Amino acid sequence: MTLATFNALSNAEMFDAIFACCGCSSWAIMLIGNRPFDSVDELKTLSDDIWNNETQESDWLEAFTHHPKIGDVASLTKKFASTAAWASGEQSGVNTASNLTIEALAKGNTDYEQKFGFIFIVCATGKSAEEILQLLENRLPNDKNTELQIAKNEQNKITHLRIDKLFA
Repeated sequence: MTLATFNALSNAEMFDAIFACCGCSSWAIMLIGNRPFDSVDELKTLSDDIWNNETQESDWLEAFTHHPKIGDVASLTKKFASTAAWASGEQSGVNTASNLTIEALAKGNTDYEQKFGFIFIVCATGKSAEEILQLLENRLPNDKNTELQIAKNEQNKITHLRIDKLFA
């Protein structure tokens, strides 16, 4: 999609397009309220400003619910059909993982979700399953507030990648 095409979308169409990049309703609405955009960089800068200064915990948690668990193929195909291709590519490092690593990721994801109340969020692009597992294990000892900030920042990295994909 070109920037001109994006700027010409109706509010509903733009909401759908931008919501696929980050599943946070208030963020998407605030971003749309600042159209038209002169460049993709301007869109990303504004996105960052809104995400970092105008959203709160409930918004971040909403966005996290729009991600499948790392390696969860079933949820990729069902609940996340609209972003499955993006998420699948972002998590492609898990595709070649050993069964032992997959099992450790599954257990780690369960432990993480039980401790923090939301799924493990990581910008997985370019990372192997072993690297993702190490990140998960390193983050498990965090307190909830620290982990919320890390997850929020990881979500923002994912949003940037998806905005780039939107205009690719």
